[in-house]
Amino acid sequence: MKKLLVLAALGLTISACKSEIDNKPAAVVAETEQAVEKAEEKTEEAAAEAGETTKLNLGPDSKVEWVGAKVTGDHTGGFEKISGMAELDKDGNLTKVEVSADTTSIYSDADKLTEHLKSDDFFSVEKFPTAKFEATKIEAKPSDNGTHEITGNMTIRDQTKTITIPAKVEVSDSGVKAQSEFTLKRFDFGIEYKGKADDLIKDDVLMKLTLNFPK
Repeated sequence: MKKLLVLAALGLTISACKSEIDNKPAAVVAETEQAVEKAEEKTEEAAAEAGETTKLNLGPDSKVEWVGAKVTGDHTGGFEKISGMAELDKDGNLTKVEVSADTTSIYSDADKLTEHLKSDDFFSVEKFPTAKFEATKIEAKPSDNGTHEITGNMTIRDQTKTITIPAKVEVSDSGVKAQSEFTLKRFDFGIEYKGKADDLIKDDVLMKLTLNFPK
C-alpha cells in the first residue's frame, strides 16, 4: 500500500511539472541605472535620422498575453488595453519599440483569479496602473527563437529592469510585425506572492507578445 501511495505521488508530481512555460527562452535581466532617463534622451540629430513612426494596431491582431503556472496547472490571461509605437530609420530598419499595458485591464481564465491579480499580492493596479517596455537596442540576430534580439527597459510596479529578449520581426510595405515569447521572474519586479502551501506558484511567468504596427 505504501509503495502504491509513493508511485501515485510521483505520478502527480510529474504531471504537475508539465507547463506551457517549460523550455521557453528566459529574458536576460539586469539592474538598470538611470534607465528611464537615458531612454528618454533624444538629440536633434537623432530625431533627424528617424524615418517613420507608426502606432500599435489596437485590434485583435495585437496582444499582450501571459501564462502563469502553479503546481496544479497553468492559468492564462492578458491585458485588454494596450498601446505602443514603433520607429523605423531612413533605411527601413526597426530602431525603437514601446509597448504599454493598462494593468487595470488584466484578465485571466478565472474571475476570482483576475480580481486577485489586481490586488497588492500581484499587480496592485490602483497604485501601479501601467506596465511598459521601451526598447533601447534592436539587433538582427537570427536564432531558433526569432530573427532579432531586443534589449530595453521593462517597468512593472514602478520597478525598472533592463531585459534582453528574442523576437521575430518582419518589416514590410504594410508595416511592422513583431512576435516574442519569453519568461520573466516575477520576483524581479516585486511580485512575491507564493500561493497556497499545497499549490505554490512558479516564479517564472511566460509573456507572449503579438504586435502589429501598420504604416
